[in-house]
Amino acid sequence: MGTAEIAAAIDDMYAAFLAGDRGRFDAHLDPDVTTWESHLPGPLRTRAELDEYRDHRDAAGRRPVLAELVARAKRIDVWGDVGVARYELYARAEDERPEQMSVTRVTDVLRRTGDGWRIVHHHAELVQP
Repeated sequence: MGTAEIAAAIDDMYAAFLAGDRGRFDAHLDPDVTTWESHLPGPLRTRAELDEYRDHRDAAGRRPVLAELVARAKRIDVWGDVGVARYELYARAEDERPEQMSVTRVTDVLRRTGDGWRIVHHHAELVQP
């Protein structure tokens, strides 16, 4: 129980990113989420640090404009109120052809809350630019 809910939450989070809906995207994140991604300037240890990074990036006009962003090959395990999702995230910019998709390996650790599953740790590594 919970694997389908986590899979749906991950899919909704990336759909929200494509739609430019930051509030909906952020609804999937715990306030104390740690975010470690290979392209970020070091680990971000809270949502506030993530927000600061995104605000600076967006103000500089560097927000990625993507045509596709999809999680594939999901493997999800749940133990009580804790879940771990591992998947490959495929991204394609608007000006790229489908065969130019980048691939990132992602691990998300989630906690079940009264409002659903929230990501408490997000780790992503670009493996194919």
